Amino acid sequence: MTSFPRIDPVGLDGLLVRFGDALSEPANRAALAFRAGLERDAPAGIEECATSLVSTFVRFDPLGISLDDLHATLTERLTAQDWYSADLPEGRRRLHIPTVYGGDHAPQLAEAAEAAGLTEVEAIASLSQSEVRVTTIGFAPGQPYLGTLPEAWDIPRQTALTPQVPVGALVVAIRQLVLFSVTTPTGWRHVGQTKARLFQPESETPFLLRAGDVVQFPAISAEEFANLEGDGIRVERLT
Repeated sequence: MTSFPRIDPVGLDGLLVRFGDALSEPANRAALAFRAGLERDAPAGIEECATSLVSTFVRFDPLGISLDDLHATLTERLTAQDWYSADLPEGRRRLHIPTVYGGDHAPQLAEAAEAAGLTEVEAIASLSQSEVRVTTIGFAPGQPYLGTLPEAWDIPRQTALTPQVPVGALVVAIRQLVLFSVTTPTGWRHVGQTKARLFQPESETPFLLRAGDVVQFPAISAEEFANLEGDGIRVERLT
């Protein structure tokens, strides 16, 4: 049985600190907290840190520190505390992103609700009331993966692709939500639609969301969605 955390080499100038082999709240917490700790007090030679769902990637300068020395330093950091129960990084926020569910805007709500064993009304209530964490940013610029939803939403992705969902589409599968920053095909079911602009390249902070943020997608009607001024997003600072 594989034990975690563990450190694996990635190419000539990278190490991957893995906290699990599947998404869980403690493993995601550990990855985010460990990255934040490295960024606060980076060992010499580290050039970049990034997180995925359950791991922290560390890119280093092989001329500044050897792989063995960095491995030893990271191992010492890992054993210094319990990262699975560590505090999440500072600067996190709670965002409320108005969302219209179902109908012409999000035509796969009924299918997703049936897969989850819920009525459409129950599905909207569950999705709109859940607070989910941005577990990672990936696939496209500024695009968040969010979790973890209640167990009913442990539904698989589709076996075929939906040809296209628009920017701001909210999709669901395997107890996660993804909010799309680009127009794209997807195998995830399109259950909600927002007006969120996740990637704003003209801004000094081009990504709307950051890993560790908490998001809620309150339900609004199709009429309210049509009349929404801007994206309607409300932001609160957590820490």
